[in-house]
Amino acid sequence: MKKSFFSVMAIGLSLSVVLSGCSTRPSSSSTTSSTPAPANSPAAAQTSAAPADAKASGDKIKLTVYSTISELPNQEMMKGIAADFTKENPNISVEFQFPGAEYENILKVKMAANDLPDVFDTHGWAVIRYGKFLADLRNEPWAKDLTDTIKPVVTDKDGKVEALVMSEAKDGISYNAEILDKYGITPPKTFDELMADAEKIKTGSNGAVTPFFMSGVDNGMIGGFSDLYATSMFISPSTNDAATLLNGTFDWNKWTPLAQKLADMGKKGYINKDVLTAKYADMPQLFAQGKVAFVFGAPSFADEVYKYNKNAKIGIAPLTSMVEGDGQSFSGGERYTMGAWKDGKHLAESKKLIAFFAKADNMTKIANATKLPAGLKNIQSNHEFTAYYKQFENIRVFPYFDRVYLPNGMWDVMCKTGVALLAGTVTPQQFSDKMKSEYLRLRSQ
Repeated sequence: MKKSFFSVMAIGLSLSVVLSGCSTRPSSSSTTSSTPAPANSPAAAQTSAAPADAKASGDKIKLTVYSTISELPNQEMMKGIAADFTKENPNISVEFQFPGAEYENILKVKMAANDLPDVFDTHGWAVIRYGKFLADLRNEPWAKDLTDTIKPVVTDKDGKVEALVMSEAKDGISYNAEILDKYGITPPKTFDELMADAEKIKTGSNGAVTPFFMSGVDNGMIGGFSDLYATSMFISPSTNDAATLLNGTFDWNKWTPLAQKLADMGKKGYINKDVLTAKYADMPQLFAQGKVAFVFGAPSFADEVYKYNKNAKIGIAPLTSMVEGDGQSFSGGERYTMGAWKDGKHLAESKKLIAFFAKADNMTKIANATKLPAGLKNIQSNHEFTAYYKQFENIRVFPYFDRVYLPNGMWDVMCKTGVALLAGTVTPQQFSDKMKSEYLRLRSQ
């Protein structure tokens, strides 16, 4: 997640994430701990209410948790839940690591050494990449409550449940509702309508409003566009290329029209002119000031926007269709998860921590903070996007394109080559050629 794009485009001030689908893609990094309360603190006085196993051992246990959450407020929310866990289990401390853009590379190194964190975020790869390192959680009390849409994503062919899904991704298009209202635009359903709306906004504002914001520095925004619309072009239509992408016979010349659409958006002035140097963290303020109309991905950046404009109105819509006769869709799957390392020294405590996060009140906190649907059934949320998710609950949700149809390593290729395309150093056909060569190379490994 790599994917996590959008969470994505999730975009906080520390927003360097989505991406799904890569999931939320680059992000800030920090390390924090939730440690046991001092012996003379009120929390320590609750020791008598702690579980028997906590009282029986005087040993202090530290659980290390790695997460892809990027926004600072959401990191603090996670630490707060962990602190509540430590109050109930005073012999267990919880240390969070938020490696940001380096998350995936760090986890790859740790997999190679078979030395993973006690608990870690699978960011879209619970079954395919991390399955052999994860404990089976199917017998945990919360497992039966995984939503119908997310359970297959984190369950292997033998029924093993790999992770608790705290937030379920549904990436489409986030939009500035005030701008759309100003120019008499309703959320578009087709890509052609989206481009017509972009032209209307650009010309109507004399260039003061940028239809789409992207960042070449945090290039997951650019890779995320390709990942989202690859689903609309090649997967969601009734006649599609899913089989050839899976068996290795896909005609990569078909990628050229998708790359051309991205190049045209840049040439027509629909993307911010400073795209190559702009940072993901620049976007919330520009959005709040009414200078950005659309952002591809989920609206996880909303709280950062409200810091600059508490009255900002943000809407969400499914991704537009790309092929005539096809319908709208979301890209989704795992956004934020917790899986337990099966060989960890503190597996029982890791499962206990995950079960604590799975409590209904904690899942509600997570849903309200991330502004995403919860991965468990019957979790109540009350945020500004709850009604939107209800409105679009019957819209199809497809797994992130690269997680299913591309070999590991292709996300980076999409991101970097997309930047080069907008920089004018590669052509749409060269983009396709690069995708083909890397697809074949990485597939053979």
